[in-house]
Amino acid sequence: MSVRITVTTKNGVQYAEENVMSFSFHKDIYTPYTSLSARIRAKRSSYTDGAEVSLIINGDIVHHGLVDSLKWEKRGGADFLVIKSRGFTSLLTQNQIEPGLKLNMSFNALMDNFYTLPYVTHENNADDSSYIYVKPNTSMWDAAANLAYKLLGTYPYVRGANMVMISQYPTPESFDLSGEKLIASGSELMYSRLASDYHMADINGDYGTFDLTDSDVTALKIVRHKYFDLDMRFLYSPPQALIYRDKYDFRGEERVYCYYSGYQGEDIGDIVSFGSITAERIGAVSINGSSRGIFTEVSVYRDKFPH
Repeated sequence: MSVRITVTTKNGVQYAEENVMSFSFHKDIYTPYTSLSARIRAKRSSYTDGAEVSLIINGDIVHHGLVDSLKWEKRGGADFLVIKSRGFTSLLTQNQIEPGLKLNMSFNALMDNFYTLPYVTHENNADDSSYIYVKPNTSMWDAAANLAYKLLGTYPYVRGANMVMISQYPTPESFDLSGEKLIASGSELMYSRLASDYHMADINGDYGTFDLTDSDVTALKIVRHKYFDLDMRFLYSPPQALIYRDKYDFRGEERVYCYYSGYQGEDIGDIVSFGSITAERIGAVSINGSSRGIFTEVSVYRDKFPH
């Protein structure tokens, strides 16, 4: 299995580093970008002009992102490079849209008409039957999440290195890991984000009209109340403001995972089977490599968003 990390300079010159001592890669359906950290025995002694980082496994680009940090040092006569990088879709969380009401807003228009972000692509969805209300300090990713929920009841995710999706990937790969010699498998419950009660003010600022209690959460003996102003993003159906918050806080509430030696190209939205999991959509992929080899963890989520 071949692993290569390339560093591209701001002038477009690409340097390939193949002596990767260790790396850690992660992507998650609820995280707007892929992330990579790596330690390399480097060919060059300096990367002051580094601008882009790619992780390539078996010829496939798994990660392509901005430089968060590059650290290089000489030790024992050898040069070492430590890289931290987030995918280019992270720029969607760092660019804000002018506040106000945006009518007839399609996903295509949202992604194409505000900023040109390098290497960021998206699925084709021209449905302009909806709108977004952009609150101050709203990022493009937040706007995409709001629009995805209005159009399809989903949450956006990153497919490949930098392609933003809001629907289920139409042609997923299928991976049957039941036959693999799994190192570990298990499940995890995450309750720290859950809230029991949501209360939204009406147009006059009064509470009592829009309330939601999550019985799944109260059954866990969790009591957490949240109050917020009338959410202008959901004027077409105010109760959806409560339902959306409940679903978002419930994200990743149950995770079922397996861990094996190797990597077969799994991605968010692909279909996986292992143990008690039969043909379910992948929600997270983590790949770690070192002198011991390459190991992959594949996760499936069960929560209130469709998968």
